[in-house]
Amino acid sequence: MAQTSISLRIDEETKREAEALFSKLGLTLSSATTVFYRQAVRTQGIPFPLSAVDTLETKEAILARGLEAIRAAQEQVKSNGLSEMSIDEINEIIRECRQTV
Repeated sequence: MAQTSISLRIDEETKREAEALFSKLGLTLSSATTVFYRQAVRTQGIPFPLSAVDTLETKEAILARGLEAIRAAQEQVKSNGLSEMSIDEINEIIRECRQTV
């Protein structure tokens, strides 16, 4: 297959950080870019999740839901007169939280 050249602009710090990372992986910037393009073609899309929602905000929202579930479970334990939850009860709450994510 014939080779072609492309050029792109990126800030120096990101380039240095990417070069260091790719070097650890045994890749050059060129080979890493080729991997990106091939995977995009293979998947017919960007080969990683993209979201308009800030990832940190999303993690905080997930954590908040988890903490809310734990607090609700604690209240349930108190109202049922139980002093401790069993591991099965804890695992069930975790399963329920994972189903909502």
